[in-house]
Amino acid sequence: MDYQRIVIKVGSSTLTAGGRHISLPRVVDLVKSISQLKQSGVQVLLVSSGAIVAGREALGYPELPKFIPAKQMLAAVGQPRLMEMYERFFEIYNEKVAQVLLTRADLTDRRRYLNARSTIEALINQSVIPIINENDTVATEEIRFGDNDNLSAQVASLIEADLLILLTDQDGVYEQDPRRNPQAKLFYRIESAEIPPEMWAAAGGTSSGLGTGGMITKLQAADLARRSGCAVVIASGNLPFNILRIAKNEPVGTFFSPIVNKIEARKRYILTAARGKGQIYIDSGAEQALTHGRSLLPIGITGLGGDFERGDAVEVLCGQAKPVAMGITNYAARDLEKLVGHQSSEIENILGYTYGDEVIHRNNLVMIQSAKRNCND
Repeated sequence: MDYQRIVIKVGSSTLTAGGRHISLPRVVDLVKSISQLKQSGVQVLLVSSGAIVAGREALGYPELPKFIPAKQMLAAVGQPRLMEMYERFFEIYNEKVAQVLLTRADLTDRRRYLNARSTIEALINQSVIPIINENDTVATEEIRFGDNDNLSAQVASLIEADLLILLTDQDGVYEQDPRRNPQAKLFYRIESAEIPPEMWAAAGGTSSGLGTGGMITKLQAADLARRSGCAVVIASGNLPFNILRIAKNEPVGTFFSPIVNKIEARKRYILTAARGKGQIYIDSGAEQALTHGRSLLPIGITGLGGDFERGDAVEVLCGQAKPVAMGITNYAARDLEKLVGHQSSEIENILGYTYGDEVIHRNNLVMIQSAKRNCND
């Protein structure tokens, strides 16, 4: 496979095959494809709609006003049923799944963002498939994504996915609505930095009435994900093996190339966010370690500046003033004060918990080109 980490988003219209009920054969096809993809060595995350549909089905399709509490009630009824279904079908292929519910606030608040990322990474490391949905039962208008398309793009950025697959009831993005014009042409590849205006103009809503998205939200999601270094494919969820074909880079649906690679996207964030957040001062041994591509450990730290939090981007300086690098810290300043000069093996005993041996992991570190002199020069 050409991709190592893939986020797959499936909407209500795909799960129901265009009907009112969740289609069990369609779900089985989806689960089988994801299981085969994972068993080939790819890390897979599923962003799934369908909780409200499952809740409405369980309650016998009641007539309800179209307002948030009614949707929250339906989601509360339907979410455990949706997860039970996924758990039962993935068990056929000896795959374990876990439920992750998110709101926009979870990904805009620094601590909750880091906790969400750490949880998802831990699940992936244990070979568990995270199944992600918006936490409709507690979300208000102020903290809602409003659709799982944009949620899936946020998740792809959160865990630095290589590919986001947005499954829909169409073969991809067309220049016109193919249901009205069968001769409409499909957009196959978008390589430009900006999505063409004619594609935005051609994007329409969903005809099923089951979902809250539509092609316009898929374009929004594609635009967001590719700016974080993730390729995106919008394709039909009606064909069971499209997922496997897309993962093999076969020409399926509409492909959006990433604007930057993942490493470049991370470096841009670090370089723009580090100014003014705080400083970590290190000794010459730590500087040499960073120069040779290693992570920053607490034993090499000599002092701190500023009041930064876990997940902030900070400056790394040698001696008292020489800039060496910029990076994202795993520990807040108040915690690092207790760890200065200590071995990594002592972190848990000192703090009572640990976020890892590294204060700044090498993957979250950008060296400054001007830092060529020795720390003691």
